[in-house]
Amino acid sequence: MNRTFGLAAAALLFFPTLSAADVDRRILHDGALVVEDIPEIPEEIVHGLTRYQDVRAAGFREWTEDGTGIYVSTGFGDVDSLHRVEMPGGARHQITFYREPIGGVTRQPDGSKLLFTRDAGGNEFAQIFEFDPESGEAELLTDGESKNTAIAWDRRGARVAFQSTRRNGASNDIWIMDPDEPESAELVLASPDGAWWGPVEFSANGSRLLVQKYNSVSDSSAYLLDLDSGKLNILAGGEDKPSTNYPLAFDDANDGLWFITDRGGEFNQLAWQAMTEDAQAEIVTADIEWGVSGAEMSHDRSRIAFVVNEDGMSRVYLLDTKTRQYRSVDKLPTGRAYGLKFSPDDSRLGMTLNTPRTPSDSFVLDLGPGPLDYGELTRWTTSEIGGLNVKKFRAPELVRYPTFDKVDGEPRLIPAWVYRPKGKGPFPVVVSIHGGPEGQSRPVFSSTYQMWMAKLGVAVVLPNVRGSSGYGKTYVGLDNGFRREDSVRDIGALLDWIAAQPDLDADRVAVYGGSYGGYMVLASAVHYSDRLKAAVDYVGISNFVSFLENTQDYRRDLRRAEYGDERDPQMRKHLEKISPLNNVNRISVPIFIAQGENDPRVPVSESTQMVKALRDQGQTVWYMNALNEGHGYRKRENRDTYQQATVLFFQKHLVNGTLR
Repeated sequence: MNRTFGLAAAALLFFPTLSAADVDRRILHDGALVVEDIPEIPEEIVHGLTRYQDVRAAGFREWTEDGTGIYVSTGFGDVDSLHRVEMPGGARHQITFYREPIGGVTRQPDGSKLLFTRDAGGNEFAQIFEFDPESGEAELLTDGESKNTAIAWDRRGARVAFQSTRRNGASNDIWIMDPDEPESAELVLASPDGAWWGPVEFSANGSRLLVQKYNSVSDSSAYLLDLDSGKLNILAGGEDKPSTNYPLAFDDANDGLWFITDRGGEFNQLAWQAMTEDAQAEIVTADIEWGVSGAEMSHDRSRIAFVVNEDGMSRVYLLDTKTRQYRSVDKLPTGRAYGLKFSPDDSRLGMTLNTPRTPSDSFVLDLGPGPLDYGELTRWTTSEIGGLNVKKFRAPELVRYPTFDKVDGEPRLIPAWVYRPKGKGPFPVVVSIHGGPEGQSRPVFSSTYQMWMAKLGVAVVLPNVRGSSGYGKTYVGLDNGFRREDSVRDIGALLDWIAAQPDLDADRVAVYGGSYGGYMVLASAVHYSDRLKAAVDYVGISNFVSFLENTQDYRRDLRRAEYGDERDPQMRKHLEKISPLNNVNRISVPIFIAQGENDPRVPVSESTQMVKALRDQGQTVWYMNALNEGHGYRKRENRDTYQQATVLFFQKHLVNGTLR
């Protein structure tokens, strides 16, 4: 029998009928959330999870104009909003109040105004707004329809370059405008292909622009655009020599380029080269054995702060741009560092730090007079953890397990992070598979994993199967094209490893993942239903062909570079063959599928067609669709309900018990 609660009459008009009339459909949150065949969430779960769902974060976003304060994003309300903090440990003063979360934030050089992006309902068609922190007033600068992102101010704070799809809705072009006269927006680079083109930095006199072209994780290029003539010159990368090249900044003389590249070996390294096409790159960080994941140039061009991903953990370095010497910052806690930005006078470095036991918070590193000098690291925010005892949070262990193929005669080892609950076990296991597919699971804080361990008594295993980033360019390419299912075989090898662990219960294993990780969940259910108890697919791909045909125009060619071109008959046949939707008869485990109606990446049809196919063969399937969300749940009430339903699903189909 259909039951509806808090139904907005219009909601059903936009929600497709998926199957037979006996589907139990309810409408929650004033018509925003549709749930099908999901039982009422018991009060035991709602109240038992509250403290874990009250955990917040406060990521560093920008410096104030005078450099004495910072801006952070945190979620005291339904979505993440921008706050100003005046001193370490000071109060967070909320300055934006919107129903949608804030996206990118950048401050005007030598000015107080901020530019930020914001979309509607998770559709990712971000608009650029100019915001006055003093008055709280915001002005829309873009057309309200296209996707706009990658904002770069010129050094005088007079113009901004940005990426936009406004020309035709599909091309990732580069535009320039004066924020005080948004009608002045001018197209300066029309994308000649389906790649991602975006601005990076203006030259000192504003006549040239560093440009990034991104085809795939292993193929990106750096270009120089002359804004007077419109001439575009390639600096690094290109079709004849595909490699990773991420432009960072001009050097102090504006005749050289600092960039991140993998041309020196397996990993991304920091490099410099002259501003000519045939110049040879100087690999500056060649002695570092891991990859550079991000970097930031100081305003005076004397130093670069960069982050190295060392087996999933971050290490921050300072580099002297004159001598090319660098030094690690040893005061940082073990975890992940990102969002680095120098203060306006270059005397301090702001960043976000996240550790396995603490959520993301904002920190500031004092810098000394020399490019390699630094002082104290100060914590500016201490985020709420719902009254929980941080000492009881569990940190993960890094393991490596053998898989089906070999390297130099020895089994290939797949890295994985293992969170174990307190006790002796054997514990039920949730295998959580990251998206991307070029993503990487890292030892960061997750209130979700802490909640699962504490309330369900499950272990959580996060594998970095082949195709994951962080382990070199050979590893990241091992799942490309016709080798797509090799990564699924890595999950089979993980199930073998779990069976050999005395404290893990191989008879009670579930798989969980979102986006591409959702595809991995469905594919694992196809191949290993006899070894699984449950599966949770969050905004996942069910058929690569329909996904590629229906994903947003501006990203289709980017995804073809990774998954294969469905227009090629041989590749289309392969993609159809491996797609879970075409193998649904091999799935025999209960599945929970969650989706956002406005998802521009993985369209809602990827979920609805999978739900229908599972129901048609009598499988147990729970379905949740948020009509005001996109590629993931960003609004708290939706996110909370989804997490509660996931715990109930695992309780019924994996743990077979009550909450701890």
